[in-house]
Amino acid sequence: MKNKMMDLHNHLFAQLERLGDESLTDDALTQELKRADAVAKVSMTIVKNADVCLKAERMRAEGLIEKSPEMLEVKNDG
Repeated sequence: MKNKMMDLHNHLFAQLERLGDESLTDDALTQELKRADAVAKVSMTIVKNADVCLKAERMRAEGLIEKSPEMLEVKNDG
């Protein structure tokens, strides 16, 4: 997976733009609100996960843990 936090940022602003589309019908707006709710929930999970990763990396840098969690390790696929 190659997604970055900037991709999440871009998706959130794209969703915001869709919600601000004044040409949406009531039904289309209802659909966008449902989509926005789902996007917000998934986004919060991603942000919370990133926060845990950041805390773990700080702990490693401070010598409180020996190595970074596996999900933070850089893998060379080449």
